[in-house]
Amino acid sequence: MKLAFVIPAYNEEALIGKCLVSVVQEIKRCGVDAGVIVVNNASTDRTGEIARSFPGVTVVDEPKKGLVNARDAGFAASEGYDLIANIDSDTMVPPGWLTTVFDEFNRDPKLVCLSGPYIYYDMSPWSRFLVGMFYGLTWLIYVINRFVLRVGSVVQGGNFVFKRAAWQQVGGYDRSIDFFGEDTDVAVRLSKVGGVKWTFALKMKTSGRRLEKEGVFRTAGTYTLNFFWVTFRGKPATKSYTDIRPDKP
Repeated sequence: MKLAFVIPAYNEEALIGKCLVSVVQEIKRCGVDAGVIVVNNASTDRTGEIARSFPGVTVVDEPKKGLVNARDAGFAASEGYDLIANIDSDTMVPPGWLTTVFDEFNRDPKLVCLSGPYIYYDMSPWSRFLVGMFYGLTWLIYVINRFVLRVGSVVQGGNFVFKRAAWQQVGGYDRSIDFFGEDTDVAVRLSKVGGVKWTFALKMKTSGRRLEKEGVFRTAGTYTLNFFWVTFRGKPATKSYTDIRPDKP
C-alpha cells in the first residue's frame, strides 16, 4: 500500500517546518516511498514558501479558507495513493508511527480507518493529566459507539489514516462542515463500509495551544458536544471557531 501525508496549513510558518522535518524523518526511518502534500490554505505568511523548500513535498494552494476545504483539496491531489494520512501542520510525527499504521492495515483487510490520541508536548503536566482523563473517556465512548450501539466510532482530527477507496465510496468530505465535527463525520460515514479503529498505539505529538488558550474543559466540552451532535444528528452544533496561531519565529 502506498501512503500520502495530507497536511492542511493556514498561516503556519512558525510550525510547518518542524512538522515536515518529522514527516520526512519518519518516512526515511520506515523506508517507504511515501508522498507528502501540503495544502497552503489561504495563508498570508511564508507557509507556502517554507513548505516548497522541502524537496519532494507537493504544495497545493486552496484559496477557500477552512480545514475541511483544505483536507478535500489535499485528498484530490492524492490520486495514486492507497492510504491517506491526515495530520495537521502543528503536529510532529513520532518514530514508529508509520510502522504502526502499516502493521494495523496489513493485519486487518477490513480496516478502513485508523486513529489515535494526541500527546501535547507544550502543555503543563497538570493539563496533560486532564487530557489523559478525557482520553480515557474517549476510549470508553469508542467501545460503546463501535461495538455496542454500532453508530460510528472515534477519529482524532489531525491523527487519522484512511483508505482512499473507502473515502471515495462514502462520498468524500462534506465542505459544509467548517471545523468542529469533521473528524466525527469521517468516523460515522467510514464505519458504514468497514472498521474504524481508535488505538492508544497510534500517538501523535501536537501543540496544545488551543487547549491552553481556551481552557481544557471548555475545549473538551466543545469537541464532545459536536461529537455527539454529528454522531446522532449528522451535523455539528458549533459553526464558529477561533484561529489560534503561535508567535512568528
